[in-house]
Amino acid sequence: MSISTVSCRIALIACIAFSLSACAPEVGSERWCKNLKEKPKGDWSMNEAGNFTKHCIFK
Repeated sequence: MSISTVSCRIALIACIAFSLSACAPEVGSERWCKNLKEKPKGDWSMNEAGNFTKHCIFK
């Protein structure tokens, strides 16, 4: 394999990873609040709990 082929594959993988990471809803949005309500509360992080209280309860 040539260096340019390897570089192209790495760039393609990086682009795919970047595009998939953009799928998460914005913190505080209606969709984010709904997703968190469906998630078991034992699985919430401290940041998620604080953000949920701030953005979903005390709007």
